[in-house]
Amino acid sequence: MTRDDPALDLAALGLRIRAMRKGQSLTLAELAGRAEISLSMLSSVERGEKAATVLVLHRIATGLGTSIARLVEDESPARAVVLRRSDQVVVPGPGDWTRRILSPVIPGVEFEMMQTTIPPGVDTGTYGPHPAGSHEYLMVEAGTLTLTLDAETHRLGAGDSIYYDGACRHGYRNDGEAPCRYVLAMMVRRPR
Repeated sequence: MTRDDPALDLAALGLRIRAMRKGQSLTLAELAGRAEISLSMLSSVERGEKAATVLVLHRIATGLGTSIARLVEDESPARAVVLRRSDQVVVPGPGDWTRRILSPVIPGVEFEMMQTTIPPGVDTGTYGPHPAGSHEYLMVEAGTLTLTLDAETHRLGAGDSIYYDGACRHGYRNDGEAPCRYVLAMMVRRPR
């Protein structure tokens, strides 16, 4: 994170996750199973003791049927919401890559827009599928991105865009020699 980026409030994050879990009448063990993470990791995140990686937050969000943005930000019920750069939360990933949350969290809307920057040679990992009916739109702003959707690989350059069904395993990596920056818009369907 840079000096201008707000820090991720681990205590508030833990309280949000706990409230969402309890709101769905899930035990810690049930959510850990859905999220495919250890019970001890989930418990530590809920207590605000551990900073979860983007991949762990993605798994927790998927287990709850929501987005990372909803985990790290309060809802903004206003008709129009300006989210200044200085107020956008940046979630760090291993290997010095970052995910900047660009969209406010709106009640009843499971939409997330983020900007991700991946240094050269970094693989951000593989993300599990979102619920059926979820959609993702991605546009590369700079560099090159290797996007894997299940077993299919797409190499995208600056200005290229792609739509894909969010209900697949997806992985992002930068095989290039320059940083890759892309914007991803995601609509997640809540499981019934």
